[in-house]
Amino acid sequence: MTLQPFAIYSGAPQNIFVLVSLLVCLIPTTIGGLLSAIGIAGMDRMIQRNVIAMSGRAVEASGDVDVLLLDKTGTITLGNRAATDFFPAPGIEEGYLADAAQLSSLADETPEGRSIVVLAKERYKLRGRDLSSHSTIFIPFSAQTRMSGVDIDGREIRKGALEAISRLTKGRGNGIPNELEHCVREIANAGGTPLLVAENGRVLGAIALTDIVKGGMKDRFDHLRAMGIRTMMITGDNPLTAAAIARQAGVDDFLAEATPEDKMALIKSEQAKGKLVAMTGDGTNDAPALAQADVGVAMNTGTQAAKEAGNMVDLDSNPTKLIEIVEIGKQLLITRGALTTFSVANDVAKYFAIIPAMFAGAFPVLNVLNVMHLRTPQSAILSAVIFNALIIIALIPLALRGVRYRPLGAAALLQRNILIYGVGGIVAPFFGIKFIDILLTYLRIV
Repeated sequence: MTLQPFAIYSGAPQNIFVLVSLLVCLIPTTIGGLLSAIGIAGMDRMIQRNVIAMSGRAVEASGDVDVLLLDKTGTITLGNRAATDFFPAPGIEEGYLADAAQLSSLADETPEGRSIVVLAKERYKLRGRDLSSHSTIFIPFSAQTRMSGVDIDGREIRKGALEAISRLTKGRGNGIPNELEHCVREIANAGGTPLLVAENGRVLGAIALTDIVKGGMKDRFDHLRAMGIRTMMITGDNPLTAAAIARQAGVDDFLAEATPEDKMALIKSEQAKGKLVAMTGDGTNDAPALAQADVGVAMNTGTQAAKEAGNMVDLDSNPTKLIEIVEIGKQLLITRGALTTFSVANDVAKYFAIIPAMFAGAFPVLNVLNVMHLRTPQSAILSAVIFNALIIIALIPLALRGVRYRPLGAAALLQRNILIYGVGGIVAPFFGIKFIDILLTYLRIV
């Protein structure tokens, strides 16, 4: 619409064939035709890894993630924490501590709870308890109290984190002995998790739970750091234990003693800084944070509330797969960026074929731009149109396979794209259009 008035004024009016050809060749038809293939390929790579993405936007967002929130237990560590030792408080027999710890864990179906029962059984032959004749009330663990336990025959036994038991004992006028606090710090500094046991508001001692950081996690976090992604570990452990595990795993930061409200506050804080946040979760208490996160990956074994809140579901229920999801998203975005660079460069090269063909008759000086030495204006325009159609077909395999992702910085990726796809996008049309022009002339089609 803008060139035709100029062409008429110059004495070189163009027919509709030339104008439509110009429109088809110079608008971004290449990347427009490939966007669907790139998106489908990204979704397909998710499915191959047993991840169901609720939308294409979720896959794209995963490639822009700045902060990755990972649960400690089962994600960074093996997740099967086990009780390894009892540390009684001064004046308390270890057997008495083991008895109280086992009673508080009989209804605890977690791996930690079962391991406490087993450790007491192995060391002190505490087995075959019949509680039917006793007045027994089991107290389940909750995120608010951070304790669990049992009320039996007038004994109020509780086990939980240091802070929770400390609040309980202080409310009864007792405190944590200095020797036990020192023991708790040693357990935490070694990467273990200390649990305290109290009876009727008096501390009996500590239980050491140990967990092991998964092999290769440090390398994976180094890989993410090279991508420019900041990793944060979320755990209900005390700060000392969290710091020790964070050092072993190589994460950038951690949030200790985390409650569902703390997770939400952390995500909102990062988003307020303009960051995109990804996290995993499986419980109902994770649902608000999964919904708030830009990329929320729910475990298939998790609750229905978690699945509905997240925008992806991992059928394998493997929390570490979040790292692979981010890599797939990065590859999708890099593929789109590379092919967009190629498309724009392609269009620049086509100007050298079409513009001289349109106006060389009115302005002979424009023949200087005919660097491909195309035979006639008609063959030049038809060659450009044919090349434009063929290049889209030729690039579909690349769009489906994806450009290989390497953990490079933004500047390095831009330089690589310009050198490979920018220069390639300019050079390819010169050879392609020239070859088609020779073929059309040889076949006498124009």
